[in-house]
Amino acid sequence: MKIVFATNNQHKIKEVQELLPAHFSIITLAEAGIFEEIPEPFDTFEANAQSKALFVYEKTGLNCFAEDSGICVAALNGAPGVFSARFAGTPCHDENNLQLLLSKLKNEENRNAYYNATIALIWEGETHYFSGQCHGQIALEKSGNKGFGYDPIFIPEGHQATFGELPESIKAQISHRKKAIEKMLVFFQDKD
Repeated sequence: MKIVFATNNQHKIKEVQELLPAHFSIITLAEAGIFEEIPEPFDTFEANAQSKALFVYEKTGLNCFAEDSGICVAALNGAPGVFSARFAGTPCHDENNLQLLLSKLKNEENRNAYYNATIALIWEGETHYFSGQCHGQIALEKSGNKGFGYDPIFIPEGHQATFGELPESIKAQISHRKKAIEKMLVFFQDKD
């Protein structure tokens, strides 16, 4: 089954392809003939994911999905949330975002946070949503170089190490993106 994944983020493409069963094949934006940056102008994960998926669907007519994700920190009233990729401004830079978050939490005892991923799937013209969360804590300092984004400062529940330190196989089992993908796969089971 071929489906367009509406992202230019190579980390996400790799991560999602590894989470999908072998009979799923991701078509990248470039392979679908889309080379422009897709805007993410909204302030909810759902609206951004839907906007990206709709952009691709209107251009190609192909079944597609988009994902919007971010980290939500309790002490910051859910920020950076939907603005996670642009938290420290543009151009987007993972290290700047991560350091800004650490500085904002410098004197905070409550370091509870969760990653959220929301998928908007446009399948045969209809939009369906799937969300997943991974709860944990923000570390006091950066540790590890695996993953991307805020992974080197996010310690998932039940673990002592950050996503930046943990083997990718563990992240693949418990991540927010994995949970959202699993829900989407249940939808596809009903289509077989």
